[in-house]
Amino acid sequence: MRGILAPRFLFLCAGALAFAAPAVAQSGYAYGYQQPETPSAALARHVRTLASDPRDFGALIGAGKAALELGDPQAAAGFFARADEVNPRSPLPQAGMGAVSVANGEPNAAMPYFSRALQLGAPLSTVACDRGLAYDLLGQQPKAQSDYRAALGGPDATEARRRLALSLAISGDKAGAMQALAPLAAKGDTAAGRVRAFVMALTGDPQGAMIATDAAMPGSWSQVSPFLQRLPTLQPGQKAAAVNLGIFPESNDARLASASVSSPYAARPSPPARVDRLASIEEQLREPETSAGPATVPIQVAYVSPPVRHPPAAARPAAAQRKVWLQLASGPNAQALPEQFRRLKSRNRDLFNGISGYVAKGSDRARLLIGPFRGPSDAQIFADDLQTVGIESFSWTNSESEQIVPVGTE
Repeated sequence: MRGILAPRFLFLCAGALAFAAPAVAQSGYAYGYQQPETPSAALARHVRTLASDPRDFGALIGAGKAALELGDPQAAAGFFARADEVNPRSPLPQAGMGAVSVANGEPNAAMPYFSRALQLGAPLSTVACDRGLAYDLLGQQPKAQSDYRAALGGPDATEARRRLALSLAISGDKAGAMQALAPLAAKGDTAAGRVRAFVMALTGDPQGAMIATDAAMPGSWSQVSPFLQRLPTLQPGQKAAAVNLGIFPESNDARLASASVSSPYAARPSPPARVDRLASIEEQLREPETSAGPATVPIQVAYVSPPVRHPPAAARPAAAQRKVWLQLASGPNAQALPEQFRRLKSRNRDLFNGISGYVAKGSDRARLLIGPFRGPSDAQIFADDLQTVGIESFSWTNSESEQIVPVGTE
């Protein structure tokens, strides 16, 4: 699936400064002139289709891909989750949710999605580009490079070649990176010059990086030089997150963190119309109310790896300290989560006997939780039981500042 690296991997400078030109989708052409359709146009076209038929599977998948290309993984997750409801036997929603997890910098959460997509019949070449990036983020560059090479024969070949060049540079193979990039440079790929600058920086050639940056984007060196000069000091997974996703380690912390918009390393600048666009999408995707229950909104659901069985700790209100939970769903509308929890419980009442639901509300999303558990292993044990009845979840730990309340009291 395209769109994580291009254009978002180059959104690493503040304000209007962006390394990459806007990406184009492969999903169609406009007005008979054989001009590639832009992600914005593709998203608008698919949303128009969904306005008249909210369960159109092709439109849901197309909208999810377009949203990813526009750097909006939250909206993409909503589309892919609804597509999975429409056709749970298709590998496309699973591959899409894996791409969403990768775009969010969550490679461990992405891997089970890719495994499920392959189990459902997805060719490796269709998921390898995004799974390769997940391996890169985990610091497993040989596996990443193997996946990128597998993707060279699939629909994401150009993106896979860019990522392969970056991954080889992270491994210290400058010559291999340049060789991987050469076919794109030969055909005038717009992003090849910017990728070349990263390759130089990653392999410890700041002078070469400066020359490549000025050639690709004249006058930009002073703005990007702090970022490029610091790249060689990072760990392999951190390098992959920095050059692919714009996620850079904070100077006083080894953990990866998304930089703020005001930082020179701004990771994910939000388009001015993003909030209005997402609200419009969610409104158009609401299903009409029926006697069966209230309308639903797009909900993100994630997979975890299978663990072992053990009873969870008794559910109780969260204290201020950090606790381990299982997240069953998330979305921008907290009021939709009680109904979602009711529907999940109806799948197996015995399994949910004595289990209460909770809601954690953040700045841009609400999470549907169960727990807390004694530790990660207990949470994984119960996640395995949930998976046997078709309910997917993943472990989540609250911060000390987050407020968690019982379902229905949010």
